[in-house]
Order: sequence, then C-alpha cells, then structure tokens
Amino acid sequence: MKVKLLDIPKIADPRGHLSIIEKDCIPFAIKRVYYLYDIPSDAYRGGHSHLKQESFVIALSGSFEIIVDDGENRKKIMLNKPNIGLYIPTGVWREIENFSSGAVCLVLASTEFDESEYIRDYEDFKSSKAT
Repeated sequence: MKVKLLDIPKIADPRGHLSIIEKDCIPFAIKRVYYLYDIPSDAYRGGHSHLKQESFVIALSGSFEIIVDDGENRKKIMLNKPNIGLYIPTGVWREIENFSSGAVCLVLASTEFDESEYIRDYEDFKSSKAT
C-alpha cells in the first residue's frame, strides 16, 4: 500500500513549535484545503475513494484513526501529532473514526472539489479494483 506517514518539518522554540508545509514536504501541489472539527466522538467521516485526488491528512489537534484500504490490504492508522501527516494516494478507500474531544482534522488535497471523481460505495470501489 502506498499510503505513508510523512514528517512535517518542525522548528522547536521555547515559545511553542512551528511546522511548515512547503515545496517538497508532500508529493503534490495543494489545490484545496479543508478541515473537520466539532466532530462527535462516535461520528464516522470519509467512506470514499478518489479517482484523481491525492490527500494529506493531519491531526492539528486531538486524535483520530484513519482506516485505509487499497482493495487488497486494510489498516488502521492513528493520527495524534500535528507534525506528522498521512499521505493517501488516489484509489485508496478511507474512513475516519474515533475522534477525541477537540480533534481538528486538516486535509490538503491535490484537486479542487469534483463530485464525479469520488467513489462513495464500497462495493463499487472493490469492483473498480478488480478491473
């Protein structure tokens, strides 16, 4: 599976840390930024795959788990540090769950929103992998 955790450069300072995402920190140019917050602990987000979009997901605050599935392998990854993000390439199903109180999930995307490039049904996703 080509999903991978990537370190975000961090500058340590007695006044607080600073992390910077620029240049080659992530493997794509950012076209869209969005974030999830005030999420109930029992809520479930995601539940889709993309035909074109690559994503980079960061827990800016709190923690949550991302389940990633490439059609053959499925794994759960905990995100809980704002200087580590999860790179998700195209063609990977993702589900986000187990949000802690105050969690903020930031997503950097390689494309602008286009509903036609989403696969929102898991069986359709599995079928797309079989071809």
